[in-house]
Amino acid sequence: MNQTTELTDYMNFQDLLDDEEKLVRETARGFVNEKVMPIIDEHAQKESFPEHLIVEMGGLGFFGPSLPEEFGCAGLSNVAYGLLMYELERGDSALRSLASVQGSLVMYPIFAFGSEEQKAYWLPRMAAGEKIGCFGLTEPDFGSNPSGMRTRAERRDDGTWLINGAKMWITNGTIADVALVWAATEEGVRGFLVEQGTPGFSAPQMKGKWSLRASVTSELIFDNVVVKEGKSLLPGVIGLKGPLSCLTQARYGIAWGALGAADNCYQTALEYSQTRVQFDRPIGAFQLQQKKLAEMVTEITKGQLLVLQLGRLKDLGKATPAQVSMAKMNNVQVALDICRSARTILGANGIMGEYPIMRHAANLESVYTYEGTHDIHTLIIGQEVTGLAAYR
Repeated sequence: MNQTTELTDYMNFQDLLDDEEKLVRETARGFVNEKVMPIIDEHAQKESFPEHLIVEMGGLGFFGPSLPEEFGCAGLSNVAYGLLMYELERGDSALRSLASVQGSLVMYPIFAFGSEEQKAYWLPRMAAGEKIGCFGLTEPDFGSNPSGMRTRAERRDDGTWLINGAKMWITNGTIADVALVWAATEEGVRGFLVEQGTPGFSAPQMKGKWSLRASVTSELIFDNVVVKEGKSLLPGVIGLKGPLSCLTQARYGIAWGALGAADNCYQTALEYSQTRVQFDRPIGAFQLQQKKLAEMVTEITKGQLLVLQLGRLKDLGKATPAQVSMAKMNNVQVALDICRSARTILGANGIMGEYPIMRHAANLESVYTYEGTHDIHTLIIGQEVTGLAAYR
């Protein structure tokens, strides 16, 4: 259902896009309609990711699309990247999460902070979907406060590092070929590339989730893991500014992606309201249902204009982390509200896997929390406008 060729566009939003940006959106929408929509509910029910799509996603340029072409990437604008995230999450948060982690949380830091050898090896392979990465920052006891991390890396005299600790809630962890792990060291927080199969490193999958069921979520466990400095250590950054800059990239994509989920739910509810008959009339003819739909399309439209301006600022190098926080905070909240409202229009049918609404709503409960909780983003904006930090 709702495999239309067009996104919801009440204010001629697409008139503000260039031809390349439109093509990216159309390509991603075609892929989602053809390859994702027919199978995603089954994967969500089974708690599995459709791994057969990964190489195809790579072939379409979905991984690290805003990174330079010299590394096998597409070199797209940030707005084009956002549109891609919009369409992928319209299919399911799992698709957007995989692409977001791959591009923003693994490929971006390798590009920004890695050695030339690390870039040359990992980026083309990851762009093609031949290698999958995960990002290890969050720990069992430290989410919003990454400075409290307990995972530690110790430099040894033979040019190696010894890593011990654990990470949790890690997207792609079990299927990843490499984990980008952030660990505390004597000189500050450092990033390490730890390959699957390294002795002492394991990544068990976390099962039993009610949200993001089609996404692979894992623990990362490091038990006396030894890695070589030249191959593993990202040389270009020390301190929390490294992982936090990566999170800013990912949050930007989420701000777009959440609207894709909202759009899918809105269009589902709109179509249903036009065909579901009660009291001898389509339910869309009743005032209360029209109010819900009017509010949905208004919030989607406001969200689209917000992320478009943010994307343009990002392309100019003028976007701030607090502006990204505003877009992520606002758009995830309104997307969750839209999903819940859309479910009421469908009544009991809204809980069925035949329709995408409950799947999106459940996913967005996690998106509301990850990559910075809603509350933390609120405080980031509060500090920006007052000059006073409320969380120190």
